[in-house]
Amino acid sequence: MSAAAPTVAEVMLRRPTRHTADITVGAARAALEESPKFHLLLLVHDGVLVGTLDDGDLAAHADEASPARDLASRDGRTVGPAAPADPVRQDMRTTGIRRLAVVDEGMRLLGLLCLTASGSGFCTDDGVDEIRRARRSD
Repeated sequence: MSAAAPTVAEVMLRRPTRHTADITVGAARAALEESPKFHLLLLVHDGVLVGTLDDGDLAAHADEASPARDLASRDGRTVGPAAPADPVRQDMRTTGIRRLAVVDEGMRLLGLLCLTASGSGFCTDDGVDEIRRARRSD
């Protein structure tokens, strides 16, 4: 008897970096530039995902003080926790998307699905914690 295929909930990051929904364009740009590992900012208010931002969302916007949430999107950037992980991984590889916010039916943020650079698997909380520790010691 084989083990059941893992779901998104079983492979997601449980402690992703979150940003407040009132973050400005300038602060969002700075957050994305802070680390080459940041590819998707999660804008959250009271636990609910308001939107996500990537470099492309901010590229042409010049007003650094304006609300970043006006440029944020959830379309095509979320996945449910019960989805089977392997087909989602295949879709992410095909589309080139490396990060998806994991949300419940009410858009409450549960975690982040993070595709490894090789595309062969998903980032782990322990691996991300190790990267954060190394960054702080630099």
